[in-house]
Amino acid sequence: MVVFGAQVCGDLSVGATREWLVPDGAGGYAMGTVPGLRTRRYHGLLVIAEPGRPGRRQLGLAALDPVLTLPSGATAELAVHEWAGGAVAPAGHTLLERFDLVDGLPRWRWRIGPVVLERELAMVHGRAHLGVVHRLVSAPGPVTLALKALVTWRDVHGERTAGGLPPQVEAHERGAVVEGAFRIEGPGFEPLSQWYRGARARLEAERGLAAHEDLWCAGQFTARLEPGDSVEVEAWAGDDEPRGARRIVERARERNRALTHDAADAVDGALVLAADAFVVAGAGGAPDVVAGYPWFGPWSRDTMTSYEGLFLSTGWYDEGRELLRAYSATLDDGMLANTADTGRTEYNTADATLWFLHAVERHVAGTGDDDLAAELLPALDEVVAAHLRGTRYGIRVDSDGLVTQGAPGVALTWMDARVDEIPITPRAGKPVEVNALWINGLGAIAALRERLGRDPGDVLGVRRRALASFERRFPCDAGYLYDVVDGLGGDDPALRPNQLLAWSLPRGPMRGRPAPPATSALLTPLGPRSLGAADPAYRGTHAGGPAQRDAAYHQGTVWPWLIGPYADAHGAGSTSRDRDVLHGIEAHVWEWGVGSVSETADGEAPHRATGCPFQAWSVAESLRVRRNVR
Repeated sequence: MVVFGAQVCGDLSVGATREWLVPDGAGGYAMGTVPGLRTRRYHGLLVIAEPGRPGRRQLGLAALDPVLTLPSGATAELAVHEWAGGAVAPAGHTLLERFDLVDGLPRWRWRIGPVVLERELAMVHGRAHLGVVHRLVSAPGPVTLALKALVTWRDVHGERTAGGLPPQVEAHERGAVVEGAFRIEGPGFEPLSQWYRGARARLEAERGLAAHEDLWCAGQFTARLEPGDSVEVEAWAGDDEPRGARRIVERARERNRALTHDAADAVDGALVLAADAFVVAGAGGAPDVVAGYPWFGPWSRDTMTSYEGLFLSTGWYDEGRELLRAYSATLDDGMLANTADTGRTEYNTADATLWFLHAVERHVAGTGDDDLAAELLPALDEVVAAHLRGTRYGIRVDSDGLVTQGAPGVALTWMDARVDEIPITPRAGKPVEVNALWINGLGAIAALRERLGRDPGDVLGVRRRALASFERRFPCDAGYLYDVVDGLGGDDPALRPNQLLAWSLPRGPMRGRPAPPATSALLTPLGPRSLGAADPAYRGTHAGGPAQRDAAYHQGTVWPWLIGPYADAHGAGSTSRDRDVLHGIEAHVWEWGVGSVSETADGEAPHRATGCPFQAWSVAESLRVRRNVR
């Protein structure tokens, strides 16, 4: 359980930097801040993912604003909003006495003298269906609670304003249907039909994006309450039926407790629930992975990098098996499809496919699933064949056995940020982690062949050649590894964490040898920096508008997911050393995306968290290291 008191809840400069997330298992979610202020365009109580496309989301129910009429006749508005110009009204956060995250579910408690009101909410797993329960804990007499439903219907990445038509609302006895897309139901519904103009999302302003929108008050639910009474409101999309908000909360709590029944401690339990948030129903109902909330959908690189932590560390073997089978079906010309965020299939990474080889072998080694190995091995063999003959974007095995890649205007490694369509870190040539993954992947295929009684000789021959070239080409005079060899500007000696994979991968080219001390200089409390601080290109702050942020994205910004490769490389299997490097991340679990781990952080102290507050591979690698998997 996580608890924040009045000093955090009542100070927006502190409380509004802490966010909570309740996922629905289908890519949608409810999300907001501890005090209740909507600081992002993505915040809302019902964010709905398109069925089978978890990265395509619409915001429906933005807020449910409570207004209490006290026994004295006075009213207390418990919501909080910020408006264009910076005004904050109402200021219901100043009446919050505490916020709890219990079993992964948020709970707010407001106090107005002797009157205490609680709110809890949850989602139906696998459905875009929200339940919100308000309970009158104590009062000297009856009170009246009104809940104003602020709605919209828009893409989560955009805005909707009063410059266009208001959302179409079809009222009925128990609530309303909005835009024919979702339904809200509760007691005593009264249509209101009013614009709330100029709602401001302060984090969007900080990110250099449009920060204002207008919300439509579709109506309000009203109930008279005695102490102990509750008001239940539901909102859902699709052909579902009312389930009872209290029952939704109870079922969600039961499910989360079952997921964490064997958790070693509070952080372990939080990371398991955080991991569960990313595993969703994808295309055709097969499991998939959301790379990060609130704006990412599935990215195959993130999925495969996260695989051990999300599926093997947790024992979710059946879901993992089906995910691997589904992704195998996307292989084309030796490449794994990358992302459906854009609404189309793309093949544009040099590393996601190699992470897939690793994930399959780790799954088989950990579960003994020889049937899966036999099913997928022909596809894995074809990956090797395609790389040997050459595939998209110049991805091919060069005469020295190393993988080279690159094409104008694209960035094919995980350092893929672009500004004005120009890659910031294109890394054309032979990147160190791509070749560590290649050598590891060849070893993985050889192991699978041996397991099935098949000859691994040709694959081991390719691996031996690549390994010899790696050991000859990548060490540099500075005492660590080049980041890229045979690049556009020659060999790149930039000190980056990519080289850690050469030591961390189980069949990596430097496995079992001491990692270079120079890489320790990259470490921060939240993970390694993406570039050494002494490099002239280093940027220690990941902030500003899109171009500024993208320019810093991989130029010094901290990436928590790299704590896994760092721990493996420097810990050499020592559980105590591995855990030592996690202390900063374990504290971070409670301070930004509450119960989770962020995507990125500033390179400079105090290492302010940035990017997505809930990121799959950051959680997965933290969980994997804590549970000593690999």
